[in-house]
Amino acid sequence: MNLKRLKFIDKPFILLLFLILAFGVIVLWSASSGISSDPYFYIKKQIFSILIGFVAAVFIIRYDYSQLRRYSHILYIFSIILLLAVLFLGQEVRGTTGWISLGFLPAVQPAEFTKIILILSFADFLTSRKGALNTLAQMIPCFIYMGIPFILIMLQPDLGTALVYIAITIVMMFVAGANPRILSALLFGTVLLVILLVFLHFKLGLWLPMEEYQLKRLTVFLNPYQDGQGGRGYGWNTIQSLVAIGSGGLTGKGLFNGTQVQLNFLPEHHTDFIYAVIGEELGFLGAAFVIILYAGFILRAVYLSFTAKDFYGTLLIIGITAMWLFHIFENIGMSIGLMPITGIPLPFLSYGGSAILTNIIAVGFILSVNIRGKKIVF
Repeated sequence: MNLKRLKFIDKPFILLLFLILAFGVIVLWSASSGISSDPYFYIKKQIFSILIGFVAAVFIIRYDYSQLRRYSHILYIFSIILLLAVLFLGQEVRGTTGWISLGFLPAVQPAEFTKIILILSFADFLTSRKGALNTLAQMIPCFIYMGIPFILIMLQPDLGTALVYIAITIVMMFVAGANPRILSALLFGTVLLVILLVFLHFKLGLWLPMEEYQLKRLTVFLNPYQDGQGGRGYGWNTIQSLVAIGSGGLTGKGLFNGTQVQLNFLPEHHTDFIYAVIGEELGFLGAAFVIILYAGFILRAVYLSFTAKDFYGTLLIIGITAMWLFHIFENIGMSIGLMPITGIPLPFLSYGGSAILTNIIAVGFILSVNIRGKKIVF
C-alpha cells in the first residue's frame, strides 16, 4: 500500500470511533467492578481485545479490499465450515451452542466473525447481480445464499445473530437495486407469519424450531409482569433494565453509584444491558450522548460508502453499517422494553472479546475502502 494514502483516512470517522471506545471502557469499568474479585478484570480483557483488533485492522487497511472478490467463494465456504464446526464442537453458554474453546486461549464465538466474512462474500455475490434483482425469481438465489448460514445459526440456536443476518441481507439487497416493493412485501409478510406462528405456539401448542425460553422472550417484553412468575421469571431482565434507566433521571446517579447495577439486580449489565448502566449512572444526558455518537458514526460510514471506488466497496460498507445499526437498534430497544431480549451486544460498548474484535476488524475494512476511494495527488 502506498503510504501517501494514509492521509486520506477519514478523521471524523476515527474520532467518533475513539470517543465511543473510550466512553465504553469507562462505562464497562463501572459496570464490571462489582462482579469479580479483581475490579479491573473485565477492563483489562476488553482493552486487550481492542488492541488486538487494532493490530488486525492495520493489516486489513494495508490490503486492497477489492482483491478479496476473487476469494469470495472460498470465504463463503469457510464461513459455512465455521458454523458447522460450532454445531459439532461448540460448547453451550446460556442455552446457545455458539462458542468454541481454543485450549489455553479464551473461547471464541465464530458467529461474530462470520458476519464480516459473509458480508465480504455477499457483496461480491450482489455486485455481479446489480441491475438483475427486479423479480422474486431473481432474488431467490440471494435468499438461498444467506439462508444457509441463517439456518445454521438458528440451529445453535442464536436468534439474535440470525436476525442480524436478515437485516444485513435486506439492506444490502436494497442498495444493490432489489425491487423495494417485493422486499417490503417479503419483510412485512415474514413478520406477520412469525407473529402468527408464535401465537399458534402459545395457544395451540404448535411446534417451532426454537427453545422455549427464546419464544417467551419474543413476547414477554410486551408485558414483563405477565411471565407467569409476577415479573420474577423471563420478564425480570426487562423490568430491572427499565427500573435502572428510569431511576437515572436527567443526569444519573454517577458512575459506580447505580443501585441496580452495583447491587447486581440487573443481570448481564456488563454485556447485554450495558445501555441500562448508562441510563442509570449517567442519566438521560448520558444515554442521549451515546445515541448521538452512534448516529454520527453510522452516518459517517454511510457517507464513506458513497466515496468508494467501486460498487463492491459500497456494498461492503453498507453491509457493515447494517450490522451495526441493527445491533444498536435491537440492544437499546430491548433495554427500554421496546424490543424482545435477544442477547446481542451493543457495538464497541458491551464486554465481549469476539464482538469487539469483529467490530474493529469491520472498521479496518471500511477504512480500506475509504483510503482507496481517493485519488492521490503528487
